[in-house]
Amino acid sequence: MFKKALYGILKRFKFLPPELYVKIYYEYYTGKRLDLKNPREFNQKIQWLKVYYRKPILTQLVDKYSVRSYVSEKIGDRYLNELIEVYDRPSQIDFKALPHQFVIKAVHGCHFNIIVKDKKSISRNKVNFLLNKWMHKNQYYRGGLEWAYKNVKPRIIVEKYLEEMGKPMINDYKFFCFSGEPRFVQIDMERGIHDYRCYYDLDWKKLPFSTEKNRFYEGQVEKPENFELMCQLAKKLAGDFPFVRVDLYNIEGKIIFGEMTFYPTDGRKEFRPEQYNEILGSYIDLPAIPENQKYIT
Repeated sequence: MFKKALYGILKRFKFLPPELYVKIYYEYYTGKRLDLKNPREFNQKIQWLKVYYRKPILTQLVDKYSVRSYVSEKIGDRYLNELIEVYDRPSQIDFKALPHQFVIKAVHGCHFNIIVKDKKSISRNKVNFLLNKWMHKNQYYRGGLEWAYKNVKPRIIVEKYLEEMGKPMINDYKFFCFSGEPRFVQIDMERGIHDYRCYYDLDWKKLPFSTEKNRFYEGQVEKPENFELMCQLAKKLAGDFPFVRVDLYNIEGKIIFGEMTFYPTDGRKEFRPEQYNEILGSYIDLPAIPENQKYIT
């Protein structure tokens, strides 16, 4: 209990060297020690990538606005959601000019989203308060030193509201890609309602694991008719990164890009059953750090 309390204090000290900080951060949330010289489990390798994998393009790819040009180049504009506007400050938003439904996102962090189903029902003061709060946050320091977010310029985008007939929320298909190859897909359903989650391999066989604190969906998910195309698009976007998760939507057959992330759940939400942490970790081949360099740049 004393160690847990101590680490709870130390994880506030973002000025600590990243190599030390991620060890404290990881052990505080998982109860496991982190050996950066020989990481074996999935989240342990995610922590390693936070510290040592610093290719500049990552900053572009986690930025929800800047990533659009990458997606356009790799797979084409037709897979991008409609962009209504981009702003440098919340004060620039003209709510009168926005459609009845839309989604507001801050480009520089996780869970910085406001889904507006009815513009007349929102409080603009509350929205502006929240946006101004987000604009002063940095995901790198807010979480566990996720390096890719460190230098993302805070901005706000407004995108088209996405919906699918007969569903309270659209399914989110998250492709886990290792060295450029998609290996399996996480499916999130009814987010914010039941928060169901399950995993399928690329042959659409349900996998026997999930993540802690998410409700495992016991039923069968219908395979999208164009699932193979989704896999191809995820592969094109995944490049040659040691690991990246490519998120896609599929609304009545129309595939729409969501986002790319390199540190799912900040590398602290474990898989269950326990053995899958190491099984999935074996899929990540960590690159060698060049001689006389501290990081991979």
